[in-house]
Amino acid sequence: MRVLLVGAGGVGTAITRIIARRSFFDHVVVADYDLNRAQSAVAALGPDDRFSAERIDASDEAAVTALLRTRRCDVLLNATDPRFVMPLFQAALAGGVHYLDMAMSLSHPHPENPHEECGVKLGDAQFARAADWETAGNLALVGMGVEPGLSDVFARYAADELFDEIDEVGIRDGANLTVDGYDFAPSFSIWTTIEECLNPPILYEADRGWFTTAPFSEAEVFDFPEGIGPVECVNVEHEEVVLIPRWVKARRVTFKYGLGEEFIQTLRTLHLLGLDRTAAVPVPAADGSGTVLVSPRDVVAACLPDPSSLGERMRGKTCAGTWVKGTKGGQPREVYLYHVVDNQWTMREYGSQAVVWQTAINPVVALELMEAGVWSGSGVLGPEAFPAGPFLGLLNEYGSPWGMREQ
Repeated sequence: MRVLLVGAGGVGTAITRIIARRSFFDHVVVADYDLNRAQSAVAALGPDDRFSAERIDASDEAAVTALLRTRRCDVLLNATDPRFVMPLFQAALAGGVHYLDMAMSLSHPHPENPHEECGVKLGDAQFARAADWETAGNLALVGMGVEPGLSDVFARYAADELFDEIDEVGIRDGANLTVDGYDFAPSFSIWTTIEECLNPPILYEADRGWFTTAPFSEAEVFDFPEGIGPVECVNVEHEEVVLIPRWVKARRVTFKYGLGEEFIQTLRTLHLLGLDRTAAVPVPAADGSGTVLVSPRDVVAACLPDPSSLGERMRGKTCAGTWVKGTKGGQPREVYLYHVVDNQWTMREYGSQAVVWQTAINPVVALELMEAGVWSGSGVLGPEAFPAGPFLGLLNEYGSPWGMREQ
């Protein structure tokens, strides 16, 4: 297997450090708009001719397709932010290779009724091209990070092994992470965090389909395992709610994120000031020569520390998991399937902070299953379209076990 990894930020770099310990692949081309960043990710691995670096503009579909062909790649692994999903997705289709991402194409709120009705949902643009992928005979495995990704694998495992009927699949994400020296320092891309937290959250009910609600709605306190403890969680827009109902029969699907009141108020303030907007606004040039166009959200991201640089300052654990309620053998049952990662461990073992490392390990596991032919298919498919057991077994083999708690 020859892989084109696009994106050498925190998640992309963590992917290189995880996959370097495996033997299932032949070569990984690490490509980034910043060639120095791609070269640094490769150099950090030491002498290993299975890796090389290239410069690529992820928005340039033709250039990405050409790079796939010249480097004879079999799969494109997208480790960029969601703005670049569609050009990379389409470049992989044009290049005749498999595709894998950790987030899906962007949504657009309903123009008249955004807090009740869906507009363009996450992933709609990708699913619209499913027939083209089927015709090509290649697989676009979408949403294969940790959330979405491992959380979806948990949903499939619950449906196959633990329940006869499922009332609700509820993804619950929480952490007790702190960052020394910063009052506000998100542990993941602030661009993506703003996108998913300020967009209308999406929910699914079998008798209603997909619908939306107001941001930060339906607050609840969820008790996370392994010492993290109770964290207030709220509805957030996320891909699992779009993916899971396509392959797992459940009466309701939700996603709630443990943000905390301070984080929520900061996001609300950014929205109030218009600093969450992606459309460029004119700003006076520093040299007084006129104006330049700048995206407010890009400015916010530039003013905050790079999440990949925070590992040495971070303390605590992060938990991703899937809370499933239903019946087994005629009796009610609730379980929480989860994956907890300790930042101290990931920094010591891999030099990557916990949140990006937890995201990165799952596409590597999926690639190994694809190379072995255990996960195979064509079209645009989510993680829950495949058997969960092999994935969870291989995750344990990677040294990062998952857990299950009866509720």
